[in-house]
This record gives sequence, structure tokens and C-alpha cells, in this order.
Amino acid sequence: MIMDQVIQFIKQLSGRSDGFTSLSSQTDPEKIAYMRDLQRELKTKDVLDSTFDELKVVVFDLETTGFYPYKGDRILSIGAVKMEGDRILEETFYSPVYSASAPSEEIQRLTGITKDILENAATLHDVLKEFYQFIKSDALVAHHANHEKQFMKHATWMALKKSFQHRIIDTSFLTEVAEPESRLFTLDECCAHYGIKIDKRHHALHDAVATAKLWAECVREMQTLGFSNLKEVYTHIATLK
Repeated sequence: MIMDQVIQFIKQLSGRSDGFTSLSSQTDPEKIAYMRDLQRELKTKDVLDSTFDELKVVVFDLETTGFYPYKGDRILSIGAVKMEGDRILEETFYSPVYSASAPSEEIQRLTGITKDILENAATLHDVLKEFYQFIKSDALVAHHANHEKQFMKHATWMALKKSFQHRIIDTSFLTEVAEPESRLFTLDECCAHYGIKIDKRHHALHDAVATAKLWAECVREMQTLGFSNLKEVYTHIATLK
């Protein structure tokens, strides 16, 4: 199960420094109203009851400067793709995130994200605003989702002054049920097991598409095993403990 990290607030950066802008400094009431309406909808929606055929999710991936958002690491890019059941839809999202400083040379080699790309990107506030409009109230899916959850909680508070309330489902809990003997862990291991090709590794959109293909495989296996929704899978896992 994904363990929530304790939110530690750090001093908000002003201006365009590293792309942080507070929602409280924005004067557009529609932006504020949209986030409030979205949070109200999330409180009344439970994706666990949706059948796998009808389950709508957004599979996403973040490229970041490191692993610790509360110690200064930041989001470099967000990539996402929509799904319904085991079908990958043609609705995608991708954006780098503005920063005045360059990632480390190691991160640049790994992701291909350079200082020039970040200097010409939209601010974290604007990227998150567009991302939330893209995902609406759909559940999110990520591989080893605790990483994404920590960064989304931190970034949403820093940029929008709102709590992150979307459910994030970790693909690894389905792979553990579907393939308990395979000991699959990394995205590369999982994709190799299912014969999934990743077009460009450590690119947020391409990794999100690969994760979506992995989710599709797992959904089909869950249905083959007789599960009709996520609640039944969670209940099954609870009985094993």
C-alpha cells in the first residue's frame, strides 16, 4: 500500500524562480472555482466500484531532478495518457516545467531535458492547471506511484495552494496479484515480461504510454482471474495478509 508522506511546507519561492506561483496571487475566479468544484467531485467519486470495462483512468509519469521534493527536488516534465478499461485512448498530455536553473548533467543525459527546454516552458502553476483540466476527476495510475504522489502533493500545494486529492493507483499492486512468482519490480522488468516496447525511456510521455500498456495487460489478467473491479482486488489482497 502507498504510505502518505507527511507534508512539510517549505518557504514559497517568489516570482518565476523555479516556476512556483501561488493560486492566491491569481485574480481569475474561474481558476479558483474550477479547483474547488473538482475537489468536491473527488470527495463523492469512488473508482473502486467501477467495473474494469468502465474504469476511466489517466496514466501518468513525472521526470524529476531527484527523489525528494521536500528537500528541493522538482518536477521537470509531466506526461499522461487517458484510458478506459484496457483501451488506451488518443488523448495525451505532455509539458516540461519552467526553471531558471539547469538539471544536473546526469539528469540531462538521462532525460534529454536541458536548461533551454526548461527556460522556454510554462510555469509549474500553468502546467498543473492544464494537467488538472486534462485529468478532471479521473483516477491516476503510475508505476511505483509513491514517487509521483509525493511530488504531486508538494507541487499542488506550492503552486496552487490546494491539497492533492486524486487517488493514485500503483501498477505494482496489480502485477503482484497477476504475476506473484515473477518478482517484477522496475518498469523495464515489467515491460520486458509482457513484451512491451518503450519508445524513449525516461521521457514522461513515452514512459506513461508504456505504463498504460502495462496497466492494460494487468486489467485483462484481473478479469481472467475473475475480478470485476478494483475493490475486489483490494479485498483479495487484504485476505492474504
